[in-house]
Amino acid sequence: MAFDGLGTIGQIHVSVTDVDRAVAFYRDVLGIPFLFRVPGQPMAFFDCDGVRLYLGKPETAEFRSNPVLYFRVEDIDEAHIALSDRGVVFSDSPHVVNRTEEAELWMAAFKDPDGKNLVLMAERPVG
Repeated sequence: MAFDGLGTIGQIHVSVTDVDRAVAFYRDVLGIPFLFRVPGQPMAFFDCDGVRLYLGKPETAEFRSNPVLYFRVEDIDEAHIALSDRGVVFSDSPHVVNRTEEAELWMAAFKDPDGKNLVLMAERPVG
């Protein structure tokens, strides 16, 4: 069989310093479905619509990650208000970052407890 290239992303690792604190934020504040913790290991997993999000303490600096995660939402204004009400502090309000003839791309940024950049994103049809 010939290699046709990589497929979808199966898992994304986000380095955290405190797994319990991270689980509480991602599960209870952001509302991401929690999958499981690995017993005896600083690892927790979530389901982001079929892509597994792995929060954990890296074993070595070589595996320390600093990703920016962009979460797609249907209504960015509603998500912004709901997360603000749960204590999330945004660095900006929802705003347009790109406009085409068909749609506008809206974003609003915030940080997780470890200072990782997270962003809400939504597309709105023009017209």
